[in-house]
Amino acid sequence: MQTQLTMLPPPDEMYAAVARRDPEFDGIFLTAVTSTGIFCRPSCPAKTPRRENVEFFPTARDALFAGYRPCLRCRPLEPAGAAPPWLRPLLEDVAEAPTAPWSDDDLRARGLEPARVRRWFKSHYGMTFQAYRRGLRLGRAMGQIKNGASVTSAAFDSGYDSLSGFNDALQQLAGRPPAATRDATPVVVTRLLTPLGPMIAGATDDGLCLLEFADRRMLATQLHRLGKLLPGPLTPGRHATLDRIADEIEQYFAGTLRDFTVPLVVPGSEFQRQAWTALRAIPYGETRSYAQQAAAIGRPEAVRAVARANGDNRIAIVIPCHRVVGADGKLTGYGGGLWRKRWLLRMEREQA
Repeated sequence: MQTQLTMLPPPDEMYAAVARRDPEFDGIFLTAVTSTGIFCRPSCPAKTPRRENVEFFPTARDALFAGYRPCLRCRPLEPAGAAPPWLRPLLEDVAEAPTAPWSDDDLRARGLEPARVRRWFKSHYGMTFQAYRRGLRLGRAMGQIKNGASVTSAAFDSGYDSLSGFNDALQQLAGRPPAATRDATPVVVTRLLTPLGPMIAGATDDGLCLLEFADRRMLATQLHRLGKLLPGPLTPGRHATLDRIADEIEQYFAGTLRDFTVPLVVPGSEFQRQAWTALRAIPYGETRSYAQQAAAIGRPEAVRAVARANGDNRIAIVIPCHRVVGADGKLTGYGGGLWRKRWLLRMEREQA
C-alpha cells in the first residue's frame, strides 16, 4: 500500500477531499470502504465513511484486484472527468444546435439545476455554461467571416438577434470591432482527460498555447494573461493541434512518448522564453535545480526570476516545469499541486 500511496496525494488530503465531496479530485484517486466492500470517486454523494474504514487506490484496477466492487451511484469505472450521465443529453443538444438559446428556465425544464451545470463547466472548462455557449456561437461567426462571409450574415447565421448584439459580444470577448475579425486569432479550447484529472488545452492555428490542470487556482489568471498576449476570443471547439496534443498526452501517460512534437505558441518576455526553452532541455526522467536552470541560460544570478518564469509557464508537462526542484533535491512549488509533481517525476523515473 505504501508504494501506491507515493503516487497519490497525502492520505489526510485525500480524506479531506472525500469529506467535502470534492469533484476536482475525481480521476486522481479512488476511495474504498472496508466495511461495505465498495470503491467510489472522491465526489460520491454517499455518506462519508469513517477514516479507519478507508483505503485509497490510484486506479479502478487496483481497487478491483483488492476485492472491492464499484459504486452504483458515482460509477467510478467511467473515464475520469467524463461528463456525468445527467449532463450528457444537454451536451449533445448543444453540439447539434450551438446557436439555440438556453436560459436557466430551459435548464430547469429539463430537470437541471443551473448552478450545478455552471459549477461543472467552471470546473472542467474554466468557464460557465453560458460563456461556453457564447464561445461556440462567436467561434462559428468568426469562422464564417474569415472565410469571406459578411459580418451581417455571419452574425444572424450564428444566432445573434441583432448586429449590435454581435458587435457587443465581439468587443467584450475579443476587444476588437467585427471588421478586424478577419485578422483575429481565436484561441480554440477543449478539455483533455488524463490520469491526473482534466486539463484545459488551448490552441491557435500556429500551435498549442495553453495546457493547464482544470483545478489550478491560477487558471483564471493564466487565461486573462493569455487574452492580453493573444487578443482573440476563447472559443470551445475542435482543432488539429488539440487533437495532436490529446494523442501525445495519452502516449506520454502510457509511457511511450518522452519528447513532445506539437508546435507551441509561447508569447512572453525574452527572459521567459529563455527560461521555458531551458525547461524543455531537461532530459526526461531527470531534474534540475533553479540555480542550474539559471546557469543554463547564462543568468546564474537570476534564480528567483527563473522561478517566477517557471510559475508563469502556461503549458504544463510539455514545457516540463515539474522537473525543477530545490537545491537540496526537495520538491518545491508546482501550479498543479506538489502531489502531481511527485507523481510525474516518479512516472518519468520509472519509465526512464
